[in-house]
Amino acid sequence: MTRQRQSLGSWGEELAVKYLRRRFYRILETNYRCRAGEIDIIARRGSIIAFVEVKTRRGHRCGSASEAVTVRKQGQIIRAARWYLAANAGDLQPRFDVIAIDVDGDSHHLEHIVDAFTIDD
Repeated sequence: MTRQRQSLGSWGEELAVKYLRRRFYRILETNYRCRAGEIDIIARRGSIIAFVEVKTRRGHRCGSASEAVTVRKQGQIIRAARWYLAANAGDLQPRFDVIAIDVDGDSHHLEHIVDAFTIDD
């Protein structure tokens, strides 16, 4: 991965954290890593624990940011979420969200896709 792509991804994740905080989510983890994989953001709001994948894209050559969360990636996120939940037991309702950020020049569009996928997908 190039430094430019890493920088864009980090910027997108910071933007997503700020967005979630403004919507009264408490950020529990960022860039959570375990043997099962990685989750960009783990956030809580009320009884919901949201496992959030952030995709930031510049241009649409490879499709939109929201299209980048493949079935394979969803499976990896679900496995990592199960790992997290096993270590952090509680009565929280898990949910899988995607925050897609499409960048066009100096502007961007952020879309929060709530319940983007489920364990049964």
